[in-house]
Amino acid sequence: MKSCKIIKAVKELRSYIKESKDKTLGFVPTMGALHEGHISLIKEARANNDIVVVSIFVNPTQFLKGEDLDKYPKREEADKKICELAGVDYLFMPDITQMYGKDEVLIKAPSAKGFILEGYRRPGHFDGVLQIVLKLFNIVNPTDAYFGKKDAQQLFLIKQMVKDFYLDINIVECDIVRESNGLAMSSRNVYLSQKERSKALCISKALKRAAKSVGSNIIECDALYRQMYELMHKKDGFEDVGFELEYIAFVDRDFNKIDKIEVSNSIILVAAKVGSTRLIDNIWV
Repeated sequence: MKSCKIIKAVKELRSYIKESKDKTLGFVPTMGALHEGHISLIKEARANNDIVVVSIFVNPTQFLKGEDLDKYPKREEADKKICELAGVDYLFMPDITQMYGKDEVLIKAPSAKGFILEGYRRPGHFDGVLQIVLKLFNIVNPTDAYFGKKDAQQLFLIKQMVKDFYLDINIVECDIVRESNGLAMSSRNVYLSQKERSKALCISKALKRAAKSVGSNIIECDALYRQMYELMHKKDGFEDVGFELEYIAFVDRDFNKIDKIEVSNSIILVAAKVGSTRLIDNIWV
């Protein structure tokens, strides 16, 4: 097993990457607290590239006031071990002074599709996401960059940024990884109590139910919404577990709102709070 080199400085990372200029480079940007979902991205990058770079940086500009920036889970030593075992060549772990200066040029999310769904609930969030991803792309200059489908709107906007800014990077979409019970893998799952975890399963169950209905040719979004809403709001003995549905949304792969599912070109998305933990999930149909 080869060692994983840990790098803190932008200049040092770029120097190593320059030495590998004739090799393909797979890049997995993360905020740490790595789980099986991240590992699946790293494995995909490892299988298809000569060099693999993973970044860990909890990006403050994508957190809104009152969100969980200060308590966002950090497991630095575990993350280092995971990267080593997964065959990562370079683990980039910059501090904020490496990534941000004063009075910077800013990136803005598109005025329409950057301010619906997650953008509406978290105004300014995608500005921060695109800002840091563009910085990382320019530092690493990857051949391929790997992102999970769980953050579907983020993935769409990153792909749009790559297209709009003429970046020579291939964005690889990777399937959602779920726990054995169906719960979508997330670093925030650690916040859930046992009862909250059980209640959170209603999200993935509702998505699975919708997909099954589409398979039975129920494609009207209003009907699917009613099915999902009813399933998620069943009590099932969880009266003491707070559950707040933020949205159920139906869009095509370009994030246009739809009234009917078009198979192989639609996404059903859910955002909800279980207790104090905000969860998102989706299914591509």
